[in-house]
Amino acid sequence: MEKEQQPLFSSYTKNVSYINERLAVDKSFDVIHLDLKYAGRNMALFLIDGFAKDEIMHYIMKLLAQLEPEQLDPDPLEKLFKTYIPYIEIDHVKDLNKASDLVLGGPAALIVEGIDEVIMIDARTYPVRSPAEPDLERVVRGSRDGFVETIVFNTALIRRRVRDRSLRMEYMQIGRRSMTDISLCYLEDIADQDRVDKTKAVLEKIDTDGLAMAEKTIEEYVSGRHWNPYPAVRYTERPDTAAAHLFEGHVLIIIDGSPSVMITPATFWHHLQHAEEYRQKPLIGAYLRFIRYFAVFASIFVLPLYYLFTVHPEYLPEGLSYIGLSEEGAVPVILQFLLAEIGIDVLRLAAVHIPSSLATALGLVAAILIGQVAVEVGLFSYEVVLYLAIAAIGTYATPSYELSLANRLVRMFLLVVTGMFGMTGFIVGITLWLLYITRMSTFGISYFWPFLPFSYRAFRDVLIRSPIPLKNRRPVFLNPKDPDR
Repeated sequence: MEKEQQPLFSSYTKNVSYINERLAVDKSFDVIHLDLKYAGRNMALFLIDGFAKDEIMHYIMKLLAQLEPEQLDPDPLEKLFKTYIPYIEIDHVKDLNKASDLVLGGPAALIVEGIDEVIMIDARTYPVRSPAEPDLERVVRGSRDGFVETIVFNTALIRRRVRDRSLRMEYMQIGRRSMTDISLCYLEDIADQDRVDKTKAVLEKIDTDGLAMAEKTIEEYVSGRHWNPYPAVRYTERPDTAAAHLFEGHVLIIIDGSPSVMITPATFWHHLQHAEEYRQKPLIGAYLRFIRYFAVFASIFVLPLYYLFTVHPEYLPEGLSYIGLSEEGAVPVILQFLLAEIGIDVLRLAAVHIPSSLATALGLVAAILIGQVAVEVGLFSYEVVLYLAIAAIGTYATPSYELSLANRLVRMFLLVVTGMFGMTGFIVGITLWLLYITRMSTFGISYFWPFLPFSYRAFRDVLIRSPIPLKNRRPVFLNPKDPDR
């Protein structure tokens, strides 16, 4: 949506009064308005306390105080802009509305009597934490830095690893009121320009007050599938992972205020990969990937399959009869599973909200109540606790937190249909899930690629962690300009 513009007035007083009123200086203690007089001219400085770097602004004001009136003639804007304001990030605008909006983002606005433009000095700083290793993507060996909540820091972390002259960081703002800074990041010599333009067009169409939840709000706009639990984009907090996807031809979306960078497009298999696989030897990495795949799919199918064998023990071979239920409990098995699933989610939510100093106590309570007392009173059977633990471990072994939550819903769906219709419900449930996930698309790409449509070379790289020297081709579904690596 186009914003209304307000050109500068011919009167210096009107310009100052307009911004003063638009920023409501008298109603907010952190909005600073300084009336100054340098080189015989009235000047007004507007800034946000807490954003401005005091030492830089003090240095600039000290230099301006030494100016004589004749030093600004004949062109005061050019003299100030090119000579007497010694700073790197400086600009000038002719719109009072734009100038006041920029002030709210951190830069300082300088209005000078006799100049028909506002000088913007981007001497801002944000509260920021150190780039520590992200909790969700830890590796045994590898870099320990991670993205933070400040967009400039995040772009610098990527620039440090991708020193390519074709790396593009396109800036835009989203949110009528929040005016959140967004950066579209891609390698121009590799990424498909049509994909870049479409992604940019989707972002520009977002019309909302603000991005309160940052990247998650944007995902709900760009995915277009509001009730689909599966993630349409991949998140990463690791700069090396983001750089690896840039070299493949992906387009990244960096949002100010979020330590997670969005990778587009991302298929189902992208959410099952982890940096640890590429931090080990190829054979070890392939083994780790295979184990992870096994754990993830076990988290989906183990519980409904065990319930099916419990209700219909005739499906079990004689040698596997021990898998069944040892003794009937007071509560039906299907209800035990559903209660345990809800109980684990309650514990997970409690772990999020509880202080870290009490986490150990919560773990002891959970182990005693669920693992021991609940079994002894007959609420749960030992087998239910065992197989639920296997499913939970597989869930937490999923690299993508969003994918693990989606798989949990699928697991509960399969449990319910298996409990209602037995073997028929189990088979139909899996069939419906496969049809659902294979019909999905993300940014025009099949979500289940390279399995559907099938691509042998790509599927081999997805299934097995290939040695890096052998991965000399970029993924074809990205349609890269330069397919060779």
